[in-house]
Amino acid sequence: MKKVILFVIIVLLHACSKPKEKGNNDGILNLAIRDEIPTFDPSSAYDVVSSTVMYQTYEQLYEYQYLKRPFALKPLLAKGMPKIENDGKRYIINIQKNVLYHSDPSLKKGRYLIAQDFINQIKRLAFKPNKSNGWWLFDGKIKGLNEFREKAGSNFQKYIDLKVSGLKTRGDHTLVIDLLEPYPQMIYALSMSFTSPLPIESIVYYKNDLSKNIIGTGPFKLDSFKPNNPITLTKFKEYNLSFYPKKGDRRSHSKNLLVDAGKPLPFLNKIKLHIIKKHDLRWKSFINKKIDIISLSKEHLKIALNNFGELKDDLKEKNINLQISPTLTFWWLSFNMKDPLLGKNKSLRKAISYAIDRDKFINLSTNKTGQKANSIYPPGIPGYNPSKTISINYDIELSKKLLKEAGYPGGKGLPVLQYDTRGDTELTKKQAEYIKRQMKRIGINLKIVVNSFTTFLKKVREGSLQLWMGGWSMDYPDAENLLQLLYSKNSPPGPNATFYHNNKFDNDFKKFKTVYRIEEKNRLMKLMEEEVLKDLPWFMLYYQRTYTLFHSNIQNYRYSDIIPNIYKYLRIKKSNR
Repeated sequence: MKKVILFVIIVLLHACSKPKEKGNNDGILNLAIRDEIPTFDPSSAYDVVSSTVMYQTYEQLYEYQYLKRPFALKPLLAKGMPKIENDGKRYIINIQKNVLYHSDPSLKKGRYLIAQDFINQIKRLAFKPNKSNGWWLFDGKIKGLNEFREKAGSNFQKYIDLKVSGLKTRGDHTLVIDLLEPYPQMIYALSMSFTSPLPIESIVYYKNDLSKNIIGTGPFKLDSFKPNNPITLTKFKEYNLSFYPKKGDRRSHSKNLLVDAGKPLPFLNKIKLHIIKKHDLRWKSFINKKIDIISLSKEHLKIALNNFGELKDDLKEKNINLQISPTLTFWWLSFNMKDPLLGKNKSLRKAISYAIDRDKFINLSTNKTGQKANSIYPPGIPGYNPSKTISINYDIELSKKLLKEAGYPGGKGLPVLQYDTRGDTELTKKQAEYIKRQMKRIGINLKIVVNSFTTFLKKVREGSLQLWMGGWSMDYPDAENLLQLLYSKNSPPGPNATFYHNNKFDNDFKKFKTVYRIEEKNRLMKLMEEEVLKDLPWFMLYYQRTYTLFHSNIQNYRYSDIIPNIYKYLRIKKSNR
């Protein structure tokens, strides 16, 4: 299932226990999460809150390099990168030996990881009763998997007994995956918690209900979990798989993040996750040193930052640090390309775009923390070009001229246009009012329809929107994940909500989906971007950035919205007693 994002991104708040008398010398990290964990089942968990637990306790074949940007993968449970054969349609993956599962009633003592465990979980993604949020990753990709899905139906015994022709093992430590066509994004799928390995004996023992149990191999194991109480994860003492990176990018050197290079992980002894639903309470907890890391909400940006976007002096005096980080979340103005007014009149779309002052819109939306978009691609993904520019910049007079070219001088003869909000928050309403005011300045009358987010998503699937704000948070750092939003065959009820249709773009996208060579991928990315900027189904607005505060006793911290298993890298600096 592709993610359509809420404008207010769910914010994780992390923290460490810090008794005043002793100092935090016991390696306990306290994290604040905004809600209850809905499930521990790796076939279903896909929200930010669940990920806080899933990626610390479960592991996958591959993980992102902690200190490298653009993002790049490296082996975790795999012993090396995959060997790719048969023109990109066969993956041969060697599995690490002597990887121990956490102790669990479903397992005999000393149960080690085997290749079959990955097959068990991929089959669970296809098994209909699980209603997996990760099925989209493999739907139509692996030989025999869709046939297995239909034959197994809802029969658990058939899930166990039926084989998948494209999923095989060679001994206990080699996994072979045969694809229907080349799928370069497969390696990203194999880094997501959906593909965490599971022993068949655990699946049988719990009758396929893993919503309240964790059978992982990760650096932390589930210690206690009771509703309305903190979730406690403790260090898995038998863990010996990960080491702190020895290399990093320029930022990791400038921020002194390589002091622990080569040391075994994790450094922490325990993680506690406290449910704190209100942002005001989270802020108070941070200031009172009950939590040590907080990603700032819009409400607290003015409290924490001065007029120059810098940390206020009173917070600096409390040994609080500020970290500004790019994300893979971005926003744009969407036009329905099938709409009889907007879709067939490029001059009208350009007139609307030139009337929007992106700097003011970013200030309104993010309190000056957003980064003006210079491309349809966000920073951090391979192929992003920081030198790229978007030619449309705020110009009211040019906007009026374009409106005249569109056939509506001063807006005369143009029917009222409709702008739909993507939620009913105060922010989405303010954004809509700003766009309405700007349209009024050039003679366009705009009707605002305020939707609940649920209603907005329904309209997206129906393809009934005319003008609205689009947004996306990438599932993995490959341009395919955002370009599929513009592929004509993905028109509603698919994710191409604009109904954009360009044959050249479509042909290049079909090539791009199956290309492995970086040079060719970059060439196709450039060609597809040129088509999108020329046709203007989207007017790019901004990339979201995260402003994070953390107390100085937290070491090795580097925020990322795409690397979810960061806590094994963190160290708590010992305080003097």
